[in-house]
Amino acid sequence: MTVKWGLVGASTIAGEWVIDAIRATGGEIVSVMSSNADRGAAYAARHKIPRAVTTLDALVNDAQIDAVYISTTNELHRDQAIAAAKAGKHVLCEKPLALALDDAHAMIEAAKEAGVVLATNHHLRNAASHRAMRDAIAVGRIGKPLSARVFHAVYLPPHLQGWRLDKPQAGGGVILDITVHDADTLRFVLNDDPVEAIALSQSGGMGKQGLEDAVMGVLRFKSGVIAQFHDGFTTQYAETGFEVHGTEGSLIARNVMTQKPIGTVVLHNTEGEQVLPLEQRNLYETALEAFHNAVKGKGAVSASDEDGIWSLATALAVAQSVKSGGVVQIRTGLGA
Repeated sequence: MTVKWGLVGASTIAGEWVIDAIRATGGEIVSVMSSNADRGAAYAARHKIPRAVTTLDALVNDAQIDAVYISTTNELHRDQAIAAAKAGKHVLCEKPLALALDDAHAMIEAAKEAGVVLATNHHLRNAASHRAMRDAIAVGRIGKPLSARVFHAVYLPPHLQGWRLDKPQAGGGVILDITVHDADTLRFVLNDDPVEAIALSQSGGMGKQGLEDAVMGVLRFKSGVIAQFHDGFTTQYAETGFEVHGTEGSLIARNVMTQKPIGTVVLHNTEGEQVLPLEQRNLYETALEAFHNAVKGKGAVSASDEDGIWSLATALAVAQSVKSGGVVQIRTGLGA
């Protein structure tokens, strides 16, 4: 079975990463939707996609399409995902799933009722570095985890700035763009869930309309682990990193909070330093291979809809803490 796809949004991320990943893992793209007919036609021609349509109905009601990839602005995800599910299409949705938890839960309910797969495109948990860290922690190589640090302050290039910096109503700002990734990656690597957040934001001159372009904060996890994070759009020369420190050792990863299959992980313990072997692979291909298998009933997606709920709930708690100045409990609305 070849999974046939429709793209909801003629986006940069689809053009740079997801289209190739779909094709590399055996999928086929048959249509793209853009509300701008000229943009859609040009995008389809550039990426060798047979059809371009201008309405969601035309895409989700296409009998040839099995699954849709949603990469529009964040405020559109809910209605588009629900429409796709009701039309019987499997859905891979960009993060955050929605702007509010109730909306994300509605997406999950629609997918369950339709019997379709709904996955969140959290690419970072597919990185070889993060999987190696998760495995090392699981077998006790650093003892009991105590703390973690994520450095995910980057420079948002001009071609990606746009709505992320000037449209609060679209879910712009660094928290819903980057902190959601930190939350998911920490949950994945630590195999633990965050319970509370405290944070401060910054407007360094890039964000407009009062949107934050940097944030620092701390998450506390169920196990007691505390994790520091620094996210930004304004740091042109910083490297990214991820550290986990335990009672018996530390894992130090560098240049790993990225879309590219790069970076290193070093284990520090009583035996000295050991560079962990990494089988690097395109992160999106790993995600799409898992999605295709899940659609065929042969396994689970790499980041589920409930994973998307957790990252959204964490980001919303961070945003609330920024406004209140206090510690905010992270509540997902998911069952125990």
